[in-house]
Amino acid sequence: MFVVDSLPVAIAFCVITMLGWGSWANTQKLAGKASWSFPLFYWDYAIGVWLFGLVFAFTLGSAGTAGMPTAENLSSAQSTFIVPALISGAVFNLSNLLLVAGIDAAGMSVAFPVGVGLALVIGTVQSYIQAPKGDPTLLFAGVALIVLAMIFSALAHRRLPRSGARSPLRGLLFSAVAGCLMGLFYPQLMRAISPNFNREPIVPGMLTPYGALVFFGTGVLASNFVWNTIFMRTSKLAFSDYLRGSARLHAIGILGGCIWMLALSFNVLASGVAGPAISYALGQAATLVAALWGLFICREFRAAPAGTGKYLALTLAGYTLGLILIGEAT
Repeated sequence: MFVVDSLPVAIAFCVITMLGWGSWANTQKLAGKASWSFPLFYWDYAIGVWLFGLVFAFTLGSAGTAGMPTAENLSSAQSTFIVPALISGAVFNLSNLLLVAGIDAAGMSVAFPVGVGLALVIGTVQSYIQAPKGDPTLLFAGVALIVLAMIFSALAHRRLPRSGARSPLRGLLFSAVAGCLMGLFYPQLMRAISPNFNREPIVPGMLTPYGALVFFGTGVLASNFVWNTIFMRTSKLAFSDYLRGSARLHAIGILGGCIWMLALSFNVLASGVAGPAISYALGQAATLVAALWGLFICREFRAAPAGTGKYLALTLAGYTLGLILIGEAT
């Protein structure tokens, strides 16, 4: 299987994670222009996550001499390690849907900083406890700066004209639960993966990163029949509505899932060198990428009043300095 051996490549993979996790939602915006509801989009998104995991596993996961090929790993894996990977996918899936519900109910300025901020802190702390790698002072100082940047981003969004948020308290609750769950999925996934997979033999019964990603994607897709069905019913949508979607709309959703899964795959491979805590923290700084999309491409702040620029500047500065400190922690 292909593995990452050098720190510069690992950091580059984490940057790709940032770009992917910060950009995949643009596919949902593109589909939304055709009045394609998010629960309908999300079926294709889940399919994309699952498909990319399979393709990745049986291409790069079956090349090279490190570790073991994917087919051999899947046939020898023990349920003790398969189950955490499946649960990780199901937990992530629920958290992602709840975060979207939180944004819909309370708006970006409340939901996103709470959800992603909690996920960043919980996921980084859990991952560091599980595999303490890197300078903790620099790592957590960088995390603190990114959380501050999220707060400044929230302050900037609050200055925008009201977008019709229906229930801030309900949205805050959804976002808090989503953040806690999202912070737990990554450490759960790493428990299934053989430690030091990039330089040591795979522990019998444990999974390679590629095998773990196959089961993660399966967990996402399988749980979608539970979580997303609930969301569809609350949105008064039927499966027949999904079948009426055009090939273009379905392709956009699958592309969104592939982009997100590519980012996770590269992040997991990078963790073998950078460590899970640093890899996850760098990846969750994808909010910087999302902020840049919103600021310069979508021009979300064109209607903001004077004085908003200082909050945006502090947001970008916090993200940038936080990322530098996390990178130095390696």
